[in-house]
Amino acid sequence: MEMLNVKVNGIAVSVPKGATILEAARAAGVEVPTLCYMKEKNEIGACRICVVEATGARGLVTACVYPVTEGMEIQTNSPKVRAARKTTLELILSTHDMSCLSCSRSTNCELQKLCLEYGVNSKEFEGFKPTYELDYSTPHLVRDNNKCILCRRCVAVCEEQHVAVIGANNRGIDTCIGQPFNMDLGDTPCISCGQCTAVCPTGALVERDDTDKVWAALADSSKHVVVQTAPSIRATLGECFGMPIGTNVEGKMVAALRRLGFEKVFDTNTAADFTIVEEATELLERVKNGGTLPMITSCSPGWVKFCEYYYPEYIGHLSSCKSPQQMGGALIKTYWAEKMGYDPKDIFVVSIMPCTAKKFEVQRDDMCAAGEGIVDVDVALTTRELAKMIGRAGIKFTALPDEEFDTALGVDTGAAVIFGATGGVMEAALRTANDVLTGKDNKEIEFTEVRGTEGLKEATYNIAGMDIKVCVASGAANAKLVMDKIASGEADWTFVEIMGCPGGCVNGGGQPIQPQYVRDTVDLKAVRAKALYDQDAAMEMRKSHNNPIIKEVYDNYFKGGYGCHKAHHILHTSYVARKRFDKV
Repeated sequence: MEMLNVKVNGIAVSVPKGATILEAARAAGVEVPTLCYMKEKNEIGACRICVVEATGARGLVTACVYPVTEGMEIQTNSPKVRAARKTTLELILSTHDMSCLSCSRSTNCELQKLCLEYGVNSKEFEGFKPTYELDYSTPHLVRDNNKCILCRRCVAVCEEQHVAVIGANNRGIDTCIGQPFNMDLGDTPCISCGQCTAVCPTGALVERDDTDKVWAALADSSKHVVVQTAPSIRATLGECFGMPIGTNVEGKMVAALRRLGFEKVFDTNTAADFTIVEEATELLERVKNGGTLPMITSCSPGWVKFCEYYYPEYIGHLSSCKSPQQMGGALIKTYWAEKMGYDPKDIFVVSIMPCTAKKFEVQRDDMCAAGEGIVDVDVALTTRELAKMIGRAGIKFTALPDEEFDTALGVDTGAAVIFGATGGVMEAALRTANDVLTGKDNKEIEFTEVRGTEGLKEATYNIAGMDIKVCVASGAANAKLVMDKIASGEADWTFVEIMGCPGGCVNGGGQPIQPQYVRDTVDLKAVRAKALYDQDAAMEMRKSHNNPIIKEVYDNYFKGGYGCHKAHHILHTSYVARKRFDKV
């Protein structure tokens, strides 16, 4: 590989030919500020914040797209550069809604941080400032174009997800991010993945805040308010309180939820174990009886919505199992309600999820196991919303003791905890399927071929003399590749896992916001997933079907085997073909 020698602020570094000034600066330990840049996703040089001086250039150049040349000398912090960046920031603020005190991104806003660093005068440029109505048309996010800086990061990730329902509309001062034909976002085939909210540098795109509903329920003495947490939350929540990425904060998370006032704190891992035994049963029935194959997991509501919009003719490939969130809510309002002698109408279930699409999922039809009008889950909160509640309650998260989940709905199993990473559902299902098909307790339970952050993985396992071909995909773009292969008849898989977000739940749209510099330089998916696999490796019980609550519920409540009539009524659901544009 040909290397080029350059100097960044007088520091000599060598970088590969074709590298940009931004990459050279990072190699020298210098961070050049950016607002629009996302590595390998949005390299457009639009915001002009990253301008630098470079020999051979006539004026200031954008570091994120300008290539280095041999012997180039770069100045990233000269008076001319600082002045240019400050002016650019002041121009951005001239059309920006600066209600920072009430903005959910205050203190975690990349624009705000840069303005503080450069001593920006917010009134330097005043004049025409367009105003936009907030878009509340979806259950999962709110868009405020008054805070948009036209960086187009959201556009880039939406395109990466093969949804591309947003883009730049109009021209000049009237340019704004919106939908085709000025439709509301809720009238488009948005899959609610929330990846746009995770990369927005300001408060222009945020998850819909449902914390007030939870505070109201907690204050209602007539309600039994319980909470369940998804597997991945324990690996990410600590980031909201300054803890290192990948820190497992399960014990402190449980302690914080108890101090918020929840009557019970349940682990969605248990519901994930139910998902696995029901899903494995469904898969084996399809294999034995000539059912629709490959069977595809239905744990990710963003992926399910993608299938309903873009591949409605293949809905039959989806497992009919509810997601762990919905199974958890259904079990709480049926089995647990009966056990406690509670009326399901008096139970309020809150889910802490990594995914904004979960806010959509709780509103889906056919999610009322306890009776008509009694939804399985009342409110789904993101990791970020939980952190906000903890902060508002004055709870000192990092000082909390480690506490354990309530065990009325089971105990931890490693099979469930790895659900938070791409490939985790597949591996958990294979552990159970291997035991069921072979009729024994197999000691070899590591299916490492389906692990890792790659967007598409395939493997073949011989189980009980049968070749089981599997595929794991994460991100809607890879979901499209899988579905196109199924549609063309090329696919020979038996079982497919698809997660709507790249890397799975650890990289969900509701996870903690990290500055783009961190997203560019740290493999968040891998570091967060490691916390889950480490917990899995340390557990004695690592198979879903070995969870004692599974036997208890099937023997004494469902009163039948996996997939029995009562289990199917409570734990399974249905899907609907959706039109992409209803109002066009």
